[in-house]
Amino acid sequence: MDNYPDLFGDQDCRRLLESIDYDFEKNGKKAPLFGCLEAGVRQYDLCCEARDYLQAHPRACVVNLGCGLDTSFYQVDNGTATGCNLDMPDVIAIRNELLPPREREHNIACNLNDPSWFDKIPFQPEDGIVFIAGGVFYYFTEAQVKALFCKMAAHFPGGRLALDVTSPFGLKLMLKTWIQGAEIQDVGAYFSVRDAERELKAWSSDIAWVTHKKYMTGYRAPDTRWGFFNCALSRFADWSKLCQIAVIGFQ
Repeated sequence: MDNYPDLFGDQDCRRLLESIDYDFEKNGKKAPLFGCLEAGVRQYDLCCEARDYLQAHPRACVVNLGCGLDTSFYQVDNGTATGCNLDMPDVIAIRNELLPPREREHNIACNLNDPSWFDKIPFQPEDGIVFIAGGVFYYFTEAQVKALFCKMAAHFPGGRLALDVTSPFGLKLMLKTWIQGAEIQDVGAYFSVRDAERELKAWSSDIAWVTHKKYMTGYRAPDTRWGFFNCALSRFADWSKLCQIAVIGFQ
């Protein structure tokens, strides 16, 4: 955001960082540029999908699954949509303190694997609903992801879900680099797909269609300011399907 404000102009994130009394440079590890770009590009991609859905459904719910302190709804809010941010109770408690709900916005504490959260969403079929999930489902088992997506497809007809997915090889790299490098304890990475369109579509008759797009280059070309190495790595990651954006349409 500091290096490329014209590409990742999330001013709400900037204000949030400035409000937290914590020396990130002193106490945190400096993330490599490519990792930062991945996070920024992912938010941009998912916001593109949410905006696309809102074009045809301006009063839809925009539901951020596993939201953390993500401000994606602020980026896509068209003035008539409703935003729902879902995460575990301890995360939502912090979010309520730092990012209290705005007009037409709800912070909802839940366990995503417990479908009782469905009834907390102000969903109206005639208005529509679009879900976004960034960096969430890698940490679920395939059985958990399948069960959740099938229930969502049945409960939210006409909805759409956009998420990032990786290949089995990409999942192994994630375990060796991101999770171990961040010194995250007691967390594993489990969910991956080889062919998102074929595999996810077969899960339920309530899933109407599945598409995928390139993660790093599918929504906007890499910027030459990133440097040759990071631009080349972006194209390699997409070519090798280390990361993709999958979009699921519900019947």
